[in-house]
Amino acid sequence: QVQLVESGGGLVQAGGSLRLSCAAAGRTFTSYSVGWFRQAPGKDREFVAGIPSSGANTIYAGSVKGRFTVSRDNAKMTLYLQMNSLKPEDTAVYYCVAGSVGLTMLFGDYSYWGQGTQVTVSS
Repeated sequence: QVQLVESGGGLVQAGGSLRLSCAAAGRTFTSYSVGWFRQAPGKDREFVAGIPSSGANTIYAGSVKGRFTVSRDNAKMTLYLQMNSLKPEDTAVYYCVAGSVGLTMLFGDYSYWGQGTQVTVSS
């Protein structure tokens, strides 16, 4: 079992930055691939970024590549998402996820997710 709690969301102007955190509880966190998804009102949930248990590589959605950076600190059992150059279209609820399948962009492959944190980017 892994429990995930996101924080760090808020209201920011376009061009600004936010850093999301996802604190995990559960001994197996360090062995899981983890990542971030987001869902905007009226839209489907979409993959944002992911990182495997080793942290050796990362994958990003094309819409955020070069602006967002995902990282993890296994000692602190925390996942991060640094978001720079934010755009109004980044407005969404952001969810962190964890799973043992491997690094994947499919939400259904992850076994655990948090309650989400709201990110709102004003123009």
